[in-house]
Amino acid sequence: MFKLLKLILPPVFVGLGLALIIIWFTPELRQNALRLDLNGHYTAQHMSFASGVNRAAPAVVSIFSESFSNQPRFKRQNTVQELGSGVIMSREGYILTNYHVVNNADQIIVLLPDGRLFNEVQLVGYDTITDLALLKIKAEHLPVIPVDDAFTPQVGDVVLAIGNPLNLGQTITQGIISATGKQTLTDSQYNSLLQMDAAVNMGNSGGALVNSNGDLVGITSAQFRARYNIDIQGISFAVPYSLAKDVMAKLIKDGRVIRGYLGFRGTPVDNTGQEVTNVYTTIVGLRISDLDPLGPAWQAGMKENDIVTKVAGEPVKNPQQTLRKIGNTAPGTQLEFEVYRGNRHLTFMVEVAELETPIY
Repeated sequence: MFKLLKLILPPVFVGLGLALIIIWFTPELRQNALRLDLNGHYTAQHMSFASGVNRAAPAVVSIFSESFSNQPRFKRQNTVQELGSGVIMSREGYILTNYHVVNNADQIIVLLPDGRLFNEVQLVGYDTITDLALLKIKAEHLPVIPVDDAFTPQVGDVVLAIGNPLNLGQTITQGIISATGKQTLTDSQYNSLLQMDAAVNMGNSGGALVNSNGDLVGITSAQFRARYNIDIQGISFAVPYSLAKDVMAKLIKDGRVIRGYLGFRGTPVDNTGQEVTNVYTTIVGLRISDLDPLGPAWQAGMKENDIVTKVAGEPVKNPQQTLRKIGNTAPGTQLEFEVYRGNRHLTFMVEVAELETPIY
């Protein structure tokens, strides 16, 4: 028995020692692991996202836009009103929202959670491809949404949607990210969406999607839900923060989003040339389709079904990153493309053109 105890006790003491060290150097574990209830008994702390909401919610605003009708007075209401939400992105007063919330608005009103109201709102610019618009207000002591540039949203992450649905006042809904990089609902490969199951209704558009820490994950949109004349449950979408940040920077700089254009669509393929449908399959290239017969790629000599393996010397491993690289390339720039056509390895120099942005 004594020999058995000598074998068992050392690892037990080592484990207890490590646990005590972890608890000692992690104050939140000491403070939150046990709480006293009303009867004086210790109980485990309940799960709560309150701290994340408290960090993010003050920076999510309500947006009211009005469009004045030009019809005769006896045929119309005085104004057409739209309701949405927005996210304060900086101390300078920049606010991201959805483009469809302020489209054709003659007046925009911003209401902060602290009660401050602004009716002098500047529309800095908008981007119809991502359905984003950038507003600006003049104010002091503005709350700003927390961000974490190192955070990458993943399927299964818990997210919270914050906005003003149906003008009920600021509301929080909770869900998980169901998919990333969704492009099937957009008309452009230069856009990608996060799919989640947090409830998003009219008025949520332009609001914040945050993680459990309160860091911005995306800008929610109810527009894609409204595209289908059916009752949709558990499916809603948001523009990822990384994409929204790029759009905002371009709107601040140029007042519009300038994107590179090559004139084709790309389907990811594996090393056998088959289309990649499984997220765990390694992508080695993009198969060209929908080639614009007058576009830059066609003029350079590229053809349908060519497989692009490198762009500017970088392998095609993530199609969305490759398309973003092309979109962020200034028009007039020459890009080198390495392509497989059957068993032949070809190289093309393609001059990037400017993508024409649709106007709605």
